[in-house]
Amino acid sequence: MTQQSGADWWRGCVIYQVYPRSFQDSTGDGSGDLAGITRRLPHIASLGVDAVWLSPFFKSPMADMGYDVSDYCDVDPMFGTLADFDAMISEAHRLGLKIIIDQVLSHSSDKHPWFVESRMSRDNPKADWYVWAQPKPDGTAPNNWLSIFGGPGWEWDSTRKQYYQHNFLASQPDLNFHNPEVQAALLETVRFWLDRGVDGFRLDTVNFYVHDKWLRDNPPLAKSVAGENEEANPYEYQDHLFDKTRPENVAFLERFRAVLDEYGSRSSVGEVGDGERSLQTVAAYTSGGDKLHMCYTFDLLGPKFSAAHVRKCISDFEAAVTDGWVCWAFSNHDVIRHVTRWTRPGGDPEAVAKFSIALLACLRGSICIYQGEELGLEEADVAFEDLRDPYGIRFWPGYKGRDGCRTPMVWEAQAEQGGFSDGKPWLPVSAAHRALAVDRQQGDAESVLCRYRAVLEARRTLPALIHGSIELLETEGDVLAFLREEGAERLLCVFNFSEKAASLPVPARLAGVSQVSFPGASGEFEKDRITLAPLDYFIGRLV
Repeated sequence: MTQQSGADWWRGCVIYQVYPRSFQDSTGDGSGDLAGITRRLPHIASLGVDAVWLSPFFKSPMADMGYDVSDYCDVDPMFGTLADFDAMISEAHRLGLKIIIDQVLSHSSDKHPWFVESRMSRDNPKADWYVWAQPKPDGTAPNNWLSIFGGPGWEWDSTRKQYYQHNFLASQPDLNFHNPEVQAALLETVRFWLDRGVDGFRLDTVNFYVHDKWLRDNPPLAKSVAGENEEANPYEYQDHLFDKTRPENVAFLERFRAVLDEYGSRSSVGEVGDGERSLQTVAAYTSGGDKLHMCYTFDLLGPKFSAAHVRKCISDFEAAVTDGWVCWAFSNHDVIRHVTRWTRPGGDPEAVAKFSIALLACLRGSICIYQGEELGLEEADVAFEDLRDPYGIRFWPGYKGRDGCRTPMVWEAQAEQGGFSDGKPWLPVSAAHRALAVDRQQGDAESVLCRYRAVLEARRTLPALIHGSIELLETEGDVLAFLREEGAERLLCVFNFSEKAASLPVPARLAGVSQVSFPGASGEFEKDRITLAPLDYFIGRLV
C-alpha cells in the first residue's frame, strides 16, 4: 500500500505505468480493458508503488493507439465504460493507490466534434480552435515545420482551402492554444476527471501546446548544416524553436495548476521532449510552485548506459532546476525497453534489470516504472506484418517503432496467450516473455519481480532516498557515487556500471560508513575502500 500521503504525496513517489491495451483483457477480444486493470490492481499494489499512471483510454479512432482523442470525457468501448472506470478508481483507492490519467491536450483526433465543426468553414464558432494557415502563393505549406511521424507538419483541407498543423499524424490536428476558448474547454475536461476522483494527470507532449503566432521557419541544427546528422527521422534535423516550447505555454500551465489546486491533493507530471533544452524547459515548467508538480525528459530513456551519462543527467538537472521536481524513468511505452538498450553484447539482462531498479530507487526525484519491467522483460521482436504503430510502419526498417515495448503483459507462463487474453491479442505475446511470467517469478526470492518489491520496500524505510538532497562525488572509471541526505540520515550510494570489478577510495571526510542492508547490494566496505563486482552497488550510512 502507498506510503505517501498529504498534499506532497507526489514528491518522491513511485508511479507504475499501465498501457491499458496490453495489461489484461477481461472480455476475450484481444485488447486489455479497465475491468482487466481492476483485476490486476493487487499485483501493482504488491510492488509497493504509490500511484498508477494509465495511458489513454478515452474514446478514439485509435489511429495512434488512443493518443488521438475524439471525446475527452468518455471511455472508448474497447476499454469499457465510465462505470468500469469508477469501479477501477474505487478499488485503487481501497488498495491505497493513486490514479493518474494521461491527458492529451496538444491535439485531438480529426473525428473530434470540435475539429469536424472547425473544418466546415472559416467563420463557424470553432473556426479558430485549431491551427489553420494560408498556403504560400505556390500552394505549398505555410512553413518548414515537420511531423514527428514523417513528412510535413501540415495537411491540406479542401473544404476550408487552408492547411492545418499536425505535429504527429495528419489525423491528429493541433489545437490552437492562442484561443482562450480552447484553453477553457480543455480545462473543463480536466475538471470532469477530477470530479470523478482522479489524483493527477500525466500531460502528453506538454511543451507542444503553443505554436509561434507568426509561423516562422525552424532553423536547421548545426550538425545538419555540417552534414553530420544521420538520424532516421528528418524531424531530428531541425532546431524546433517555433513549433513547440513557446513562452506562452507557461501561462496555460499556471491556469492548469490553479484548477488542480482547487481540488486539494492532486498532482501533475509533464512529458518534455525538447532535445538539449529539455532541462531548461523542466525548470520553467516546474518552478515557483504554481505550474506543474514535476516533469520527465528523455535523458535516461536513450541508449547511453554509463556512470558518466547518469552523472551528467543528475548534475545538469540539479544545476538547471533549483526549485522544481523531476520524475525519472528508464522505460515507457515510447522507447525500447531499458533491459534491451542497456545489456551489452554477451551481458546478463537479469543483472541489468536488478541493477537498474536499485539505481532508479536511489535517484533524487519521483520514479516511474513501466509495466513488465518488474519482470525484466526485454524488447519483443515484432514482425513487420504484425506492427500496429504508425510511427514504426512509416520508418521501417530504419526504425521499428514502439510495438516491441507494448506487447501484452505475461501473467501465467503456461496459460493461453500468457494469461493476458482468451482471444487473439492485438499484438503477439512474446514467446521469450513467457518464461518471465508473473507466476514463474512470484515465489522465487532471486527473481527480478521479488527484487523490485524488495528494493521499493527498502526505499520506503530510508527517508533520504525519498526526500533527501543529492551530492555527486568524484570517482574514477565507470562508477557513480553520490550522497543522499535528509535530516540526520546520510547515505552513500555507489554503483559500478562496468563489466569489471571496481574499487573506490572513500574520502576521509566520509569516514565512518556502515553498510545498509539493501536488496542485492553486495559491494564490500573495508577500511577506506569500497569494492564492487560488475553491475554491483553499495549503500552505506554515514555515522
